[in-house]
Amino acid sequence: MSSPLFWRVLMAIDRGFIALTGKLEVSGDIPPELLGKPLLLASNHIGNLDPMVLIAACHRIGVTPRFMLAGGLLDAPVLGPILKACGHLRVDRRSANVGEAMHRAVEALRKGGDPIAVYPEGKITLDPGMWPERGKTGVARMALGGGIPVVPISQWGAHEAVYWGNLSVGGWRDLLPYLTSWLSAVRRRPTFKVHFGKPVELSDLSGETMGDARRAHERIMRAITEGLVPLRLDEPDLPRFHDPTRPTTGSSPWRPA
Repeated sequence: MSSPLFWRVLMAIDRGFIALTGKLEVSGDIPPELLGKPLLLASNHIGNLDPMVLIAACHRIGVTPRFMLAGGLLDAPVLGPILKACGHLRVDRRSANVGEAMHRAVEALRKGGDPIAVYPEGKITLDPGMWPERGKTGVARMALGGGIPVVPISQWGAHEAVYWGNLSVGGWRDLLPYLTSWLSAVRRRPTFKVHFGKPVELSDLSGETMGDARRAHERIMRAITEGLVPLRLDEPDLPRFHDPTRPTTGSSPWRPA
């Protein structure tokens, strides 16, 4: 299944925006034998610019991802129809139809075509050191339920371009943290690092076996964290960049010893 033309146009705009904002460094790759087949791309979540950086990085290695997005985004008056037209998938994490959304995603993946990008944490990490938070087993359940490979992706640097900001936007003043931080990034040109790791080994696990979804989730999160370590060797504890709007109320069970 080829990507909608509109989505490809937006991806081209995205690449220009990321090039304007900072410098993109991509390492690793996706094995050729997985291209064009059902595939999940599981990434850590460190900032609001993550998806745009990931889109640009995927283009660098010849991949066009779709995303699993919260229902609120797809219901937005203007943004929602655009995202739907681009082929992105819906998931309402707190509703009773999460299982149905996961089933739809598996069916979409089985039809082949573009991989689906997901954030197992479900939100931007609030761990003080910006290591991945615990996350949930949805990605693992999709992988095991559909026999779908998972490629772990580790990102670093996107948090320096756009502030965490506000929980909600009620007026133009609420947009100022995003705008001022982005304009500062254009001057500073931070480096956005994205690493595509080796597919996570899940062949010994089953969606029918109790506890295997949790085990698969742990392997995915540890693989993401392992890939993150070399991207931030000079920032092993706390990030150098300070975002005054970002809470530090979370915790990471995957933080390296």
